[in-house]
Amino acid sequence: MQFKKPVLNHIEEVICAILLGLMAILAFINICVRYLTDYSFAFSEEIEVAGLVYLTLFGAAAAFKRGLHLGVEFVKIRFSPPVQLILTIFASFLSILIFLIIGYFSLLQIRDERALGTLSEALQIPQWIYTLALPIGAFFIVFRVLESTLMAIRDYMEK
Repeated sequence: MQFKKPVLNHIEEVICAILLGLMAILAFINICVRYLTDYSFAFSEEIEVAGLVYLTLFGAAAAFKRGLHLGVEFVKIRFSPPVQLILTIFASFLSILIFLIIGYFSLLQIRDERALGTLSEALQIPQWIYTLALPIGAFFIVFRVLESTLMAIRDYMEK
Protein backbone atom coordinates (compact mmCIF):
# COMPACT_ATOMS: atom_id res chain seq x y z
CA MET A 1 0.00 0.00 0.00
CA GLN A 2 1.68 3.16 -1.19
CA PHE A 3 0.56 6.58 0.00
CA LYS A 4 0.60 9.58 -2.32
CA LYS A 5 2.85 11.48 0.08
CA PRO A 6 6.38 10.01 0.27
CA VAL A 7 6.69 11.05 3.92
CA LEU A 8 3.80 8.72 4.84
CA ASN A 9 5.56 5.82 3.10
CA HIS A 10 8.56 6.43 5.35
CA ILE A 11 6.90 7.81 8.48
CA GLU A 12 8.71 5.36 10.76
CA GLU A 13 12.09 6.37 9.36
CA VAL A 14 11.24 10.06 9.70
CA ILE A 15 10.18 9.61 13.32
CA CYS A 16 13.31 7.54 14.06
CA ALA A 17 15.57 10.17 12.48
CA ILE A 18 13.94 12.98 14.47
CA LEU A 19 14.08 11.01 17.72
CA LEU A 20 17.68 9.98 17.23
CA GLY A 21 18.67 13.55 16.39
CA LEU A 22 16.93 14.95 19.46
CA MET A 23 18.43 12.28 21.70
CA ALA A 24 21.92 12.97 20.35
CA ILE A 25 21.52 16.73 20.85
CA LEU A 26 20.26 16.23 24.41
CA ALA A 27 23.11 13.86 25.24
CA PHE A 28 25.66 16.27 23.74
CA ILE A 29 24.28 19.21 25.72
CA ASN A 30 24.29 17.13 28.89
CA ILE A 31 27.94 16.14 28.31
CA CYS A 32 28.95 19.77 27.69
CA VAL A 33 27.16 20.98 30.81
CA ARG A 34 28.64 18.18 32.90
CA TYR A 35 32.13 18.89 31.60
CA LEU A 36 31.91 22.65 32.11
CA THR A 37 30.03 22.78 35.43
CA ASP A 38 30.36 19.34 37.09
CA TYR A 39 26.55 19.15 37.10
CA SER A 40 24.31 17.22 34.77
CA PHE A 41 20.75 17.29 33.60
CA ALA A 42 19.24 14.47 35.65
CA PHE A 43 16.14 14.42 33.50
CA SER A 44 18.06 13.72 30.28
CA GLU A 45 18.47 10.03 31.05
CA GLU A 46 14.72 9.65 31.52
CA ILE A 47 13.99 11.32 28.20
CA GLU A 48 16.67 9.34 26.38
CA VAL A 49 15.43 6.00 27.73
CA ALA A 50 11.86 6.85 26.73
CA GLY A 51 13.11 7.98 23.32
CA LEU A 52 14.97 4.70 22.93
CA VAL A 53 11.75 2.74 23.51
CA TYR A 54 9.96 4.79 20.84
CA LEU A 55 12.97 4.45 18.55
CA THR A 56 13.05 0.67 18.98
CA LEU A 57 9.37 0.20 18.16
CA PHE A 58 9.34 2.53 15.16
CA GLY A 59 12.57 0.90 13.95
CA ALA A 60 10.90 -2.50 14.26
CA ALA A 61 7.98 -1.26 12.17
CA ALA A 62 10.40 -0.03 9.51
CA ALA A 63 12.15 -3.41 9.56
CA PHE A 64 8.85 -5.26 9.13
CA LYS A 65 8.01 -2.98 6.21
CA ARG A 66 11.24 -3.98 4.46
CA GLY A 67 11.09 -7.65 5.48
CA LEU A 68 14.25 -7.28 7.58
CA HIS A 69 12.75 -8.70 10.76
CA LEU A 70 13.72 -12.02 12.22
CA GLY A 71 11.58 -14.31 10.21
CA VAL A 72 11.47 -17.84 9.00
CA GLU A 73 13.75 -17.18 6.02
CA PHE A 74 16.23 -19.92 6.93
CA VAL A 75 13.46 -22.50 6.85
CA LYS A 76 11.31 -20.83 4.21
CA ILE A 77 13.88 -20.81 1.39
CA ARG A 78 14.12 -24.59 1.51
CA PHE A 79 10.53 -25.03 0.30
CA SER A 80 8.59 -24.47 -2.89
CA PRO A 81 6.97 -21.06 -3.55
CA PRO A 82 3.46 -22.13 -2.42
CA VAL A 83 4.81 -23.41 0.90
CA GLN A 84 6.94 -20.26 1.24
CA LEU A 85 3.79 -18.17 0.92
CA ILE A 86 2.02 -20.25 3.57
CA LEU A 87 5.00 -19.87 5.92
CA THR A 88 5.04 -16.11 5.28
CA ILE A 89 1.35 -15.84 6.09
CA PHE A 90 1.77 -17.99 9.21
CA ALA A 91 4.75 -15.94 10.45
CA SER A 92 2.79 -12.75 9.77
CA PHE A 93 -0.19 -14.09 11.68
CA LEU A 94 2.02 -14.87 14.68
CA SER A 95 3.66 -11.44 14.50
CA ILE A 96 0.31 -9.69 14.35
CA LEU A 97 -1.01 -11.78 17.23
CA ILE A 98 2.00 -10.95 19.41
CA PHE A 99 1.81 -7.23 18.74
CA LEU A 100 -1.95 -7.12 19.23
CA ILE A 101 -1.42 -8.75 22.62
CA ILE A 102 1.34 -6.25 23.45
CA GLY A 103 -0.91 -3.38 22.35
CA TYR A 104 -3.83 -4.66 24.41
CA PHE A 105 -1.87 -5.13 27.61
CA SER A 106 -0.06 -1.83 27.18
CA LEU A 107 -3.44 -0.10 26.93
CA LEU A 108 -4.42 -1.78 30.20
CA GLN A 109 -1.18 -0.55 31.73
CA ILE A 110 -1.86 2.99 30.52
CA ARG A 111 -5.33 2.80 32.05
CA ASP A 112 -3.82 1.74 35.38
CA GLU A 113 -1.11 4.40 35.26
CA ARG A 114 -3.70 7.08 34.61
CA ALA A 115 -5.99 5.78 37.36
CA LEU A 116 -3.12 5.70 39.87
CA GLY A 117 -1.69 9.03 38.73
CA THR A 118 1.77 7.52 38.30
CA LEU A 119 4.44 10.12 37.56
CA SER A 120 7.93 9.71 36.14
CA GLU A 121 10.80 10.01 38.58
CA ALA A 122 12.83 12.91 37.20
CA LEU A 123 10.37 15.12 35.35
CA GLN A 124 7.23 14.21 37.31
CA ILE A 125 5.16 13.94 34.12
CA PRO A 126 2.50 11.26 33.70
CA GLN A 127 4.15 7.88 33.19
CA TRP A 128 1.54 6.84 30.64
CA ILE A 129 3.13 9.23 28.12
CA TYR A 130 6.17 6.96 28.04
CA THR A 131 4.06 3.78 28.03
CA LEU A 132 2.13 5.14 25.04
CA ALA A 133 5.09 4.02 22.91
CA LEU A 134 3.93 0.41 23.19
CA PRO A 135 0.44 0.64 21.66
CA ILE A 136 1.55 3.20 19.07
CA GLY A 137 4.50 1.03 18.09
CA ALA A 138 2.33 -2.08 18.05
CA PHE A 139 -0.14 -0.33 15.73
CA PHE A 140 2.60 0.64 13.29
CA ILE A 141 4.12 -2.84 13.39
CA VAL A 142 0.77 -4.57 12.78
CA PHE A 143 0.08 -2.18 9.90
CA ARG A 144 3.48 -2.85 8.32
CA VAL A 145 3.21 -6.62 8.79
CA LEU A 146 -0.17 -6.58 7.05
CA GLU A 147 1.26 -4.39 4.30
CA SER A 148 4.27 -6.64 3.67
CA THR A 149 2.10 -9.79 3.81
CA LEU A 150 -0.35 -8.40 1.26
CA MET A 151 2.57 -7.45 -0.98
CA ALA A 152 3.99 -10.99 -0.67
CA ILE A 153 0.61 -12.45 -1.64
CA ARG A 154 0.31 -10.05 -4.55
CA ASP A 155 3.83 -10.89 -5.76
CA TYR A 156 3.05 -14.61 -5.54
CA MET A 157 -0.18 -14.20 -7.52
CA GLU A 158 1.62 -12.23 -10.26
CA LYS A 159 4.13 -15.05 -10.83
